[in-house]
Amino acid sequence: MQLKEYLENASGVGVMSTADSGGKVDSAIYARPHLMDDGTIAFIMRDRLTHHNLQENPYAVYLFIEAERGYKGLRLFLKKEREDQDAELIGTLTRRSLTPEEDKAKGPKFLVYFKIEKALKLIGSDSPQIELP
Repeated sequence: MQLKEYLENASGVGVMSTADSGGKVDSAIYARPHLMDDGTIAFIMRDRLTHHNLQENPYAVYLFIEAERGYKGLRLFLKKEREDQDAELIGTLTRRSLTPEEDKAKGPKFLVYFKIEKALKLIGSDSPQIELP
């Protein structure tokens, strides 16, 4: 299975873990990432702790737990490549619907791009049966 197909069709819960420059770790719930044409994956982020940590330390892990019986999913080991605030692109990628007022009240959005350095199954050290870009 292609990663793009998996990310578009899998349902479940995603968690992103980051650490600041001093090694203090944070984890936060994140939606499935977007697979971009250049092979990177991207997450829409607000200017919160995860985004702050990525300014100091470009490494993150995204863990996805499928919504099925048992422990299925994957772990993506990531390195931040870049970010931007292209409102038009972010608007086309946004899956959640808020009113413009609610969206503005939550603060600025960033589109943060990552290179996948390694992918593993949720449990164990085996690579998933997913073709990475």
